Amino acid sequence: MAKKVIFIILTVIIAGLLIFGYIWYYVPYSDSGVKAGILNNVKHKGIIFKTYEGELIQSGFRPGQQGLQSNEFQFSVEDKTLAVKLMSLSGQNVKLHYKEYYGALPWRGYTKFIVDSIVATEPMLQNQAQEIPPYTGE
Repeated sequence: MAKKVIFIILTVIIAGLLIFGYIWYYVPYSDSGVKAGILNNVKHKGIIFKTYEGELIQSGFRPGQQGLQSNEFQFSVEDKTLAVKLMSLSGQNVKLHYKEYYGALPWRGYTKFIVDSIVATEPMLQNQAQEIPPYTGE
């Protein structure tokens, strides 16, 4: 009888840990985020897992301080086609749609922010924005 109770308790604990791990790494915490700024770079890096990592520079005013501040938004890109497209947009104003996860996986990227589409781009030299339809993976 005691062995059966211990077995049931261990089964429940293991199932709970598996469900927690699945939610932590595979269920997006937020999937409606859009960040805008100047695309600094997108790199293909890593030792075991080669992933695409990028940086977006967001400038703005900080409450209580004078002058502009800039924030860096670091993100990962799972899709190679999208990453190559982003590499060609370095130095331009872009709006990127991303999903936020609770945790990062080494084969998905170094960050918990995964960019999945380009919402819009605006070249630095022109004032007219060019709309790009969301990337669908096709």
